[in-house]
Amino acid sequence: MDSKIKTVARVGYGAKGVVYGVTGILAFMTAFNLGGQKAGKLQVIQFLEEQSFGKLILAVLGIGLICYAVWRFMQSISDPEGIGSDGKGTIKRISFFISGAVYLALGIFSIVEIFSNAGNNGDSSGLGNFSSYIFIGIGIALATKSVYQFIKAYKGDFLEKFKIAEISSATLKTSLKRIGYAGLVSRGIVVGIIAYFFIKGGINTSSSGEMKGTTEAFSFIQENTSGPWIFGLVALGLLCYGIYMFAMAKYRSFDD
Repeated sequence: MDSKIKTVARVGYGAKGVVYGVTGILAFMTAFNLGGQKAGKLQVIQFLEEQSFGKLILAVLGIGLICYAVWRFMQSISDPEGIGSDGKGTIKRISFFISGAVYLALGIFSIVEIFSNAGNNGDSSGLGNFSSYIFIGIGIALATKSVYQFIKAYKGDFLEKFKIAEISSATLKTSLKRIGYAGLVSRGIVVGIIAYFFIKGGINTSSSGEMKGTTEAFSFIQENTSGPWIFGLVALGLLCYGIYMFAMAKYRSFDD
C-alpha cells in the first residue's frame, strides 16, 4: 500500500482519537461534578473552538477528520486491504462508506466553524421531518453496530490490526488490549442507547422529528442509574476508545 495512503489513515485515526478522548474527558468530569459537559461530536468541536488557538485546533482537527473520511472511502471503494466482495466483505465496505460520510461531514463542520461567528448550539434536532421508517432503519443499523462492538471486544481480534511484533513492551501490549476492551464496550453501550432512541422515535411518530445522539445517551445513563459510577465508567471507556484510536494511528498494520 502506498505510504501516502497510510499517512492519511494514521492522521485520520489520530483525529478520531481527539474527538472520542475529549468526549470521554468532558463526560467524566460531568459525572463527578468536576465541570465538563455531556458532549456529542458537534459539541466537542465547539468546545475546542472556544479554547486558546481554537481556530487552529479546528483547522488541524478538520483536516484530520477529512483524512479519516478519505481512508474509509478508500476502504469501501478501492478495497486496498482486500476485504473482498462476499457477503461479510460487502457489509463491512458499506459500513466503511457510511462512516466516511459521517466523518467527512464532521470535518467540513470543523472547517466551517473556523469562519462562523454565529456559532451553533450543538443541537442535532430539527434536521428535517424524517419518516418513521427511516428512523427505525437507522436505529436497526446502529443496533447492529452496537452488537458488533461487543462481539469485537469479546473475540479480541481487534489486536490483529496492530503491528504486535514492533511492540517490545509486554506491559504496553496488555494495556492496549485492556484499553481496547474498555473502549469498544463503552462505545457499544452508547451506540446501543442511541439506536434505542431512533427506534423509539420511529415507533412514536410524535417524537420522530427529534434526532438524538451521544449527549442524550449520556443523559439517559445518568438518569437511569444511581450515583455517578456507571456514567463515569462509560465516559472513561470512551476516553479509552480515544486512546485506542491514538494507538491505531501509531501501531496499525496495513495489508499491502
